[in-house]
Amino acid sequence: MLKVPTEKITWNDKHEKGLSLGDKLADTVATGMGSWKFIIIQTVFVIIWMALNVVGLINHWDAYPFILLNLIFSTQAAYAAPIIMMSQNRQSERDRVQAQDDYQTNIDAKCEIEALQLHLTTIESQKLDKILTLLEELKLNNIKVA
Repeated sequence: MLKVPTEKITWNDKHEKGLSLGDKLADTVATGMGSWKFIIIQTVFVIIWMALNVVGLINHWDAYPFILLNLIFSTQAAYAAPIIMMSQNRQSERDRVQAQDDYQTNIDAKCEIEALQLHLTTIESQKLDKILTLLEELKLNNIKVA
């Protein structure tokens, strides 16, 4: 028998509903930090920071070799690495669940195809038996007529 899918909520929808605020925040941060927009903004920030502290007409709050800028980047890296790792771990779990779901779908499809094939073979066999019976009846009728 063919199964009619009734569930409209996908495994991904279930997964998204199960995420905590921290999980969602980590995914958002990892997505943002892994974008060209972030790289461009950070590059512009560094250029402005260096320009203001090297050639700026105002007070040089972080003169060369930019120790404060280095501290900011070190702090950013200290938080970014674990956040990105958390996001990657969740992505790995999503991939594992999706692979399992795909495997189960393939198994279900295989079982249904085999059932359909068996059903078609049965129908074909019944039709063939009926054709053979009709041919034998025709043969007997032709012999009686001649």
